[in-house]
Amino acid sequence: MRDVELRSSNPIFAGIQGRFLGPGFRPYPSGQRLVETFTLTNAACGTVFCWFFAATLCCLTLELNFPAMSCASTELFSNVRPRLMAIGYRMLSSVQEAEDLVQDAWLRWHEETKSSRAQVLNAEAWLVTVTTRMAIDRLRAAKLRRATYAGAWFPEPLLEQAPTTPEQACENADNVSIAFLLLLDCLSPEARAAFLLREVFDAEYEQVAEAIGRSEASTRQIVHRAKKRLESARESTGLKPLPMPAAARLDLLRRLVQAISSGDLEGIKRLLAEESEMLGDFGDVRPSLSGPLLGAQRIAQLYYATHLRHGAMMRLEPAILNGEWSLLRYLDGALDSVQTFEFTDVQVSRVRIQRNPVKLARLKEKLLAF
Repeated sequence: MRDVELRSSNPIFAGIQGRFLGPGFRPYPSGQRLVETFTLTNAACGTVFCWFFAATLCCLTLELNFPAMSCASTELFSNVRPRLMAIGYRMLSSVQEAEDLVQDAWLRWHEETKSSRAQVLNAEAWLVTVTTRMAIDRLRAAKLRRATYAGAWFPEPLLEQAPTTPEQACENADNVSIAFLLLLDCLSPEARAAFLLREVFDAEYEQVAEAIGRSEASTRQIVHRAKKRLESARESTGLKPLPMPAAARLDLLRRLVQAISSGDLEGIKRLLAEESEMLGDFGDVRPSLSGPLLGAQRIAQLYYATHLRHGAMMRLEPAILNGEWSLLRYLDGALDSVQTFEFTDVQVSRVRIQRNPVKLARLKEKLLAF
């Protein structure tokens, strides 16, 4: 037996010693010496030093190739980012929170590729799983905050490119509309994630199970129960598939804009279903609705009153938000509120007003960029 002492004042080699020669070795900051003593047999000494220099060469090779690996991982993440944003927004109903979520997923992805020095076998599945699990945790916290929210709480409006086909328009309205996002609130965070991944993003049950940390059999039951819960919630809220084509909804909104802008009280009332209702998310903005406004007469009177109050200073413009036609209301040239609608076959049945300035901030930025 003999004592062999390995010394290194170079921090790179100190780190290599710590990485490849066991837990007894620890990397030290630059300028300090690494001194560790261990006992080896004569026969083992040559093997250890051959291993040490081979490991050194391997690690230096990885350092030289890492910039290329980093660029490749960044490009891969950029390709998956729209899907992650779509998951985040449908989970959290907030553009800002979804962007923060995806940013945190990017940081985890960056650390994963940097520390492992190897590509993840299925990068997209890894990113979807990480994003989904973080979204579940954040939704739990968000539900607690929203329980003390002043007044009605509505999702943040999402401005996207106009759909290119009627099929795409119908699909967007089905899975990203304000009404649908509110409907999803009846589900637990875990059930919401499972339902969205399976029914909206067409993920296989195996991937969904991995994302929510359940068995495949349990995941199938969660998705099945989520479907039944949503169907029951649809019936109780009166939310049914939209029978009116997108072009007809746009035409109805244009007629509503014309009636409001001209102060035509009876014309406004004719476009509203008799049992229609208006709800609002005002945040801390005053004045606000104290509760739902019920009936075509009362809603028409409110529209008429805003015309009398603001006159030419008010401008209403149709726009596609959350996959369906909505109205943007401008006062003195500044975006003041967003109105989204549900329809019967020929009339407006529900109006939701989003006037919380915090939730309109991102939308204002995007509208200025268009």
